[in-house]
Amino acid sequence: MCADSAKVPMTAEGFQQLKEELKRLKTVERPAVIQAIAEARAHGDLSENAEYEAAKEKQSFIEGRISAIDDRLSRANVILPADIADSDRVVFGMTVTLEEEESGAEVVYRIVGEDEADIKAGKLSVNSPVARALIGRRLDDEVRVRTPGGLKQYLVVDFGVR
Repeated sequence: MCADSAKVPMTAEGFQQLKEELKRLKTVERPAVIQAIAEARAHGDLSENAEYEAAKEKQSFIEGRISAIDDRLSRANVILPADIADSDRVVFGMTVTLEEEESGAEVVYRIVGEDEADIKAGKLSVNSPVARALIGRRLDDEVRVRTPGGLKQYLVVDFGVR
């Protein structure tokens, strides 16, 4: 168990994805690496057996990932944005459409848990500067946020549960 016992916010989809990954690791990946280790051992001298070393490294990674996922799932705080009463403000789990004031370009982000974040898919970690700046905002609010690319200014043009 992680020394940090704080709850981990995540969407229902993120929780399900972690459960599926854990199941795959335990039922597919772990047995496969155990088999690979057994086969490598059968080849004899383990001191110069690259297959054995690679399989042991993979086993270590898999066991570490299983432990990490178990920890995250045990501390999960699944948040359903539809259940949050104050729906006139941006909350965790919502999809937010922003207009970048400088260029006029629209960007769409969904605010998700740390494990679910994928900027290419438009999923922002709740801990990111942009997501933190959006939480609690209303329609037509201006949002200024310092990003690694500099100061950005957005207008909240739409949000909701999608």
